[in-house]
Amino acid sequence: MTRHILVTGTSRGIGRAIVERLGDEDAVVIGHGKVLTAIRQMTARQPFVRSHFLESLPAKADLESYLEKNHAQTAALILEPLVQCAAGMAMYHPEYLRRARRLCERHEVHLIADEIAVGCGRTGTFLACEQGPVRPDFLCLSKGLSGGYLPLSVVLTTEAVYQAFYDDEVARGFLHSHSYTGNPLACRAALAALSILEEERVLESNRAKQTLLNEKARGLASHPRVRNWRNTGMIWAFDVETEDPEFARRFHGAALERELLLRPLGRTVYFMPPYVIEPDEIELLVERTALLLDELE
Repeated sequence: MTRHILVTGTSRGIGRAIVERLGDEDAVVIGHGKVLTAIRQMTARQPFVRSHFLESLPAKADLESYLEKNHAQTAALILEPLVQCAAGMAMYHPEYLRRARRLCERHEVHLIADEIAVGCGRTGTFLACEQGPVRPDFLCLSKGLSGGYLPLSVVLTTEAVYQAFYDDEVARGFLHSHSYTGNPLACRAALAALSILEEERVLESNRAKQTLLNEKARGLASHPRVRNWRNTGMIWAFDVETEDPEFARRFHGAALERELLLRPLGRTVYFMPPYVIEPDEIELLVERTALLLDELE
């Protein structure tokens, strides 16, 4: 039987995990975004995996129609809540999360929230799913979880899923681990990062920084080469009007020369500043980015 996996923009790591878990099974990976480009590259020699690309985030009606026809073969819907980072920093309303959750429940399809980039306060709440609010069947966290000091990823799931895989017989239980599972040093770093987020009221402080950056960036947002300025929490993005196929590489290099670490996705420039950014650094970030737009044709 062919299995279907819906992917609406997620991380490369999860994309690779999808490919590895498919093994020799026939599967259809449906969605869009940079992750599917990665999946296509990784499966170039695996004809049993077929990637179908959608031009944009599936609207509620499109998703509903798809699940009505294919829910029996669909294992899960994987998405990045609120901001599809891997798809050019596409931002969308929490209502889509709510509707997707209801459709997944109706058709008994697992909802997997990839919060590797958007979790741990990045969108304004600790979990982006809180803004639905929705409760996914699986939730993936990394990056900010350990403050970037040590690599750590976690997968959270529901009690129902956990019990389905729990069994005293090794042959029936779901045993998944690797060489660095449960690394105590990385876990300790994560506990320290979580304590700082709570004790220093970082999310509250971020709201003030978000307001300040938006105020400072009014000129940048109205720059003649800037299109589609957008912001969710501590993520900002805009598209640059350019015909230069080397724009991303050139912009990145020029930014480094001006003490900015900016890595455009195509012609999309984005800010995901560390939570410790100070007001003078916010001003520097905005002013030098505007200068780069003036200097680079």
